[in-house]
This record gives sequence, C-alpha cells and structure tokens, in this order.
Amino acid sequence: MANTTSGRGAVKSARRVVVKVGTNALTHATGRFHRAHFERLARALKDVAEGRELVIVSSGAIALGVERLGLDSRPKDVPGKQACAAVGQSRLMRAWEEALAPHVVAQVLLTHADVQDRQRYLNARHALERLVGQAVIPVINENDTVSAAEIKFGDNDTLAGLVTGLVSAELLVVLSDVDGLFDRDPRNDARAQRIPLVRGVTKDVLALGGGSGSGVGTGGMATKLAAAKRVTELGARCVIAAGHVAGTLERVFAGDDVGTLFEPTESPRHAKAAWIAHALRAKGRLHVDDGAKAAVVQRKKSLLPSGLVRVEGSFAEGDPVDLVDAAGQPFARGLAAYAADDLRRIAGKRSAAIEGVLGFRHLDEAVHRDDLVLLDRPSTA
Repeated sequence: MANTTSGRGAVKSARRVVVKVGTNALTHATGRFHRAHFERLARALKDVAEGRELVIVSSGAIALGVERLGLDSRPKDVPGKQACAAVGQSRLMRAWEEALAPHVVAQVLLTHADVQDRQRYLNARHALERLVGQAVIPVINENDTVSAAEIKFGDNDTLAGLVTGLVSAELLVVLSDVDGLFDRDPRNDARAQRIPLVRGVTKDVLALGGGSGSGVGTGGMATKLAAAKRVTELGARCVIAAGHVAGTLERVFAGDDVGTLFEPTESPRHAKAAWIAHALRAKGRLHVDDGAKAAVVQRKKSLLPSGLVRVEGSFAEGDPVDLVDAAGQPFARGLAAYAADDLRRIAGKRSAAIEGVLGFRHLDEAVHRDDLVLLDRPSTA
C-alpha cells in the first residue's frame, strides 16, 4: 500500500484510490439533491478512473429518500432514516450508473458486522478485489436500511477509512464541506488558517476536529481526522478537501496544494493489527495495573492474568477487548484468550494457576501479543 513517492507527487501518481463523497457534496444547503453539482463531480471521477483503479464511498441515500418522500427534513428516529435510505438508495445508484457510464458500476452495501468478523472482512476484501481487478467501479455505502446502533459505522468517513484498508488503496480523498483542516473553526473565526500538510495524526491534531456542521450529513471534521489516522497508519495518504467547490477533485489529482494532505506513518501496521485497531469494536474492558501497562506498551509483551485488576463487560473467547489503565483510559485493543467470566476468576493470578482455577488452560496469557495492538502510536512529525 505504501508509495515511495512523497507529498503531492504521490497523490498525483496514486494508482488505486478511494474517494468519499459526502452528503454535503451532493446536496443543496436545503438538503435537496444538487444534480448539476453531482454531474460535475461524476465527470471529474470519470477522469480519475482513467488509468487508475477507483472506489467510491457515497453518501446521499437518506437525503434522496427525504426528497422523494417529500419530507421537510431528515427524520430523527431510526425507522424514519431506514425508510428514507430504502427509498433513496436505488435512486442514488441509478444516478451514479448513469453519470459514470460507460464505466461499469457495482453497488456494495456494508454494515459494521461485515468487518467485525474476520472471515466476513476477508470475504468483502476478496469481492472488492475482484471488482476492481475487472475495471468495475464499486460504489459503497452503509446499509442504512438494516443498520442498527450495534452494527452501524455511524458515518461514511469511518466507512471510507475501513474501505481504504479493505482494498489496499494508496490514497483516500475525503470531499468535505470545508477546504481541509484549519487551525481553528473557519465558520466561526475569520483568522482561521488552512493546514496544508500533516505528518502524524496526534491527539493535538484530533483535538482540532469538531462536530457535524450540517443537519444533512452525519460526519464532522472529527470523523474525517479519525479516517485520516486509520489510513496513514496503513501506509496510505489522505486528502481532505472541499467537495462543494467546482474543480477541487481535478486539482487534488493534479497535485495542487489544495485541502490538507496527511502523510503516511513511517512504520505502517500490518493487516491483522490494522483490523484489530480499526475494524473491531471492543465488547469489554480489561483494567490493568501499571506494571502490566508498562509490559504491553514499553516491552511489547502479552497481557498476563497477573496484571488484571478488573474485567468489565460480557464477551466470549476471541472477542475484542480494550485494555484500560489506572486512569480509565484505553491504551490497547486485543482479542481475549478467555471469556469474561473466566478472566474474572483468574484476574491477579499467575499463569501457572490458570488450570487449577478453571480446570483447563488454553494459553498462559489473557491477551496474546500477536493479538494485541496499541491504540495510540508515536507521531512521525
């Protein structure tokens, strides 16, 4: 996935790219579908697809459903949103198919459950690889019609970040309602300055993100920065730029200084570590002592039962869990070697005592190092 060319030149030369088109890039301020702007974007995307492998993550199904049903605004309740998505999704795909012709377009609808399970994650990866390999443009959206809280990505920025990893893309372009990342909110402060380049999405960078600025979409700058963090840790680049401004996409792929470019980290995560860190949602929390945290973070060791202070949640063997320090902050994520109730029984005990307490012993570890990743990585700035 990593590209040896640096900076804007790498953006221009990227061969496999994901472009996330947000609701605000497809609609008027009123939330109605902006057909002229949509067709302008589609023409630009057709140019991007010439000589490149293109994957599109597209919002807009709920907004199109709102329009078709004649509603005054986006519903607040989940069934209302699901109904709008069901009505709008076919209209969204028809619009993309017509606008991107003669390219072949494929609809792919995902929920978080499709990436939470390792086998389903790999199945989705293989299907997308086959589509891209046959010069098909996948248009991916969350399956909002069936998504409930526990299986939702929550926004298409998160989905786009995961899709970039799924297809091993070199570049993610997020078309936003602002021209990149600023040092303060440009909607509220005229002194705001665009940040053209970011090396390392640190906590300070993440703190620059705010909430959603629109009643039409679901994502704000915070979710876009989280997506940038995901893909740069995979060795890919990310550009956040203004999707509502004509010519933005063309300028991005010309290598111009537009939006904000996020450079990849120097030591990308391998595929399994990236899946654990970014695709999984923890089903429990393992509270550990300071010694156990130091062993995991500084010495790159497994988590042993002796370092466990408290087990929170209900989960099975192999489920994802967060490791939490004495201050209550998650610092790592991994796959539990034992179910929650079993870990509660062996918490604080030495590994040699596991079999005597449980009557069996799978592993000496509560979470094995091979199934464990740190959530915060050092900056490459």
